[in-house]
Amino acid sequence: MGHIYLSRRLCILKRKIFPRIILGLFFIYIYCEYLIYYISQIQCVWPKLEKNHAKDVEPVYALVLADIHMLGSRNGHWLDKWRREWQMYRAFQTAMTLHRPELVFVLGDLFDEGKWCSQNEFNEYVERFHNLFATPEGTTLYTVVGNHDIGFHYKITPHLASRFENQLNAPPVNLVSIRGNHFVLINSMAMEGDGCSLCSRAIAEINRISDVLKCSSGSALCKGKAKVPKYSRPILMQHYPLYRESDSICTEPDAAPLPLRDNLFEERWDCLSKESTEYLIESLLPRVAFGAHTHHSCLVRHSFVPRPDHKIELVEYTVPSFSWRNRLDPKYYLLTVTPDEVKLAKCELPREWTIQVTALLLLLVLAAYIRCYSTTRRIFSHMSDKKV
Repeated sequence: MGHIYLSRRLCILKRKIFPRIILGLFFIYIYCEYLIYYISQIQCVWPKLEKNHAKDVEPVYALVLADIHMLGSRNGHWLDKWRREWQMYRAFQTAMTLHRPELVFVLGDLFDEGKWCSQNEFNEYVERFHNLFATPEGTTLYTVVGNHDIGFHYKITPHLASRFENQLNAPPVNLVSIRGNHFVLINSMAMEGDGCSLCSRAIAEINRISDVLKCSSGSALCKGKAKVPKYSRPILMQHYPLYRESDSICTEPDAAPLPLRDNLFEERWDCLSKESTEYLIESLLPRVAFGAHTHHSCLVRHSFVPRPDHKIELVEYTVPSFSWRNRLDPKYYLLTVTPDEVKLAKCELPREWTIQVTALLLLLVLAAYIRCYSTTRRIFSHMSDKKV
């Protein structure tokens, strides 16, 4: 009889403990796969403007990310591919829910194997990209091509360039204007300056946009008649950084690590050429420039003096990678933009080791709770038996 009574007590205890284990594991999964993205990103808010603006000036809110590097069929294990894409999906959709940007800019290298894959593989790439980075109503997404999407300049074929342009709606140069704010999106690989058909097309469009902006600003150098409704210096968006010798001038905590930071850049490979950089700045007069490609952060203050009486100053931001394959701490930027001000906030996603350590700690807490609960139940059961 005693043996039967003890077995019955153990069965009752297991029936009470098992649901708690399942509930605890479910909470750990929800927290580490969903809630942790909200907790990390809710701390990042839209940057506030410093200047006093007229009441009728409505800022543009834009989210900028780069270097997604979605894996294809050649590189990486399928489990790694699934894991990274799930992380990016959760992080991006959380950002959309929390921030609701008006514009989203993706600065190149959407696809890790875009320059190698077949047309069928590319179609599958594009479908996955739109599923992972679906934007809500009221948010417009723009993509800028990167070298992994179509190849470096010497590897680009008309087929590689046209399929990305057509399926991602990303021409070599694109002017996006909204409430007096102008964003110029540029294919960095078309800035080679060798007169190829892709480069010639890009240069012709840059010259056209340059004239539109000059006419809009009232410049005496205006040649045509086309104008934008309200002029402001544009914001440059591309995959490559503007010309710089290296990342040694980058001092941000998430800049390239030493000694990599001191490695000299190769023009047209690690950054734009000096000639193309000067051409873009003199033609467009950008107030801010955004690039990517290095996977690390950098802030550069440029000052160009093309003529003794003419000085062009701008700030350039290099956007870190959005992928956990490239960084332990992926990031994206939030921009608050008006015709005379650009403010930026850098948003950090949870580190992968943070997620893993959090899961381990929660499992230990769950194990301790179950042990404490079962011990307490046995003590009370034993005391109850003695009273009887």
